[in-house]
Amino acid sequence: MYSFKKMTMMKTYQSIRKYIVLALAVSLTATMEAQFDPMFTQYMFNELVINPAYAGSRECLSTTAFYREQWVGLDGAPSTITASVHAPFMQQKIGAGITVMNDKIGVSNRTGVNLNGAYRIQMDNNTLSFGLQLGMVSLSENLSNLNLTADNQFAMSTGKKTAPNFGFGAFYTAPKWYAGFSIPRMLKNRLDVSNGSGEVKNSLEMDDFHYFITAGSVFDIAPTVKLRPNIMLKAVSGAPMEMDLSANALFNDFIWAGLSYRTGDAIAMLLGANITKQLRIGYSYDYSLSALQDFNTGSHEIMLGYDFDYSKDKVITPRYF
Repeated sequence: MYSFKKMTMMKTYQSIRKYIVLALAVSLTATMEAQFDPMFTQYMFNELVINPAYAGSRECLSTTAFYREQWVGLDGAPSTITASVHAPFMQQKIGAGITVMNDKIGVSNRTGVNLNGAYRIQMDNNTLSFGLQLGMVSLSENLSNLNLTADNQFAMSTGKKTAPNFGFGAFYTAPKWYAGFSIPRMLKNRLDVSNGSGEVKNSLEMDDFHYFITAGSVFDIAPTVKLRPNIMLKAVSGAPMEMDLSANALFNDFIWAGLSYRTGDAIAMLLGANITKQLRIGYSYDYSLSALQDFNTGSHEIMLGYDFDYSKDKVITPRYF
């Protein structure tokens, strides 16, 4: 009896996994849209991935890379790699940077390159920045991997298609806190495979804008301990607002540990260290709270950052964000 139940559960589990992957593919096929944004638990260490006005905010040449494996164990789950570099120019008045990203989910593959520019207004020790983002994204759908040749919409792959996009952001920084607002992508890129052509359609639809609001601070709670709370709100028309709420404790400006909660999705553990004043590394583990909880073993994310020419002459205050 036990073996029969176990075999039945295994078959059900495998079927559900296949249906989930198929559902992901279907949602991206008849009219596939590239208006989705990978989510990073450690976003607060490099907000350039969501806000072009962040460019130059670390007051030096700064590089950061993220690697994220989401919902490990689930067929077709997202896998994302992103890298960015940015720096201030013209006596800190201009910030410029570039972000490169590859995102895979199911049979979909997206590679994007974004150029970011920011105008920075210095106000004593505070800075207000306004930024613009210009980017190109390469989309492809390997529909033949689904082996659904009976349906013409799934009988062939789309090949690589490119589409433009642009975004806007504002970012305010002070020595002990920051706040940001951004719309990372303003164009909806549709990859239409309904007639087998794989045509890319671009449109500006304000109802589909994804709005990001972020804020964070740092508090001294002991001579060698600082607390760094952060919040991110994401809003889009027709969907509930999402919130990321996190806090980590920084010990001796060296090691940090904390927790994060994403509404309706996951709770996460964060660990990291400032190996040197220039080199930092972080790790996060997300435990799913959604209906996918029984079908994955969690999400893993690694962050690596390096700041060039870090010195007291060029960086007035320690960079906590």
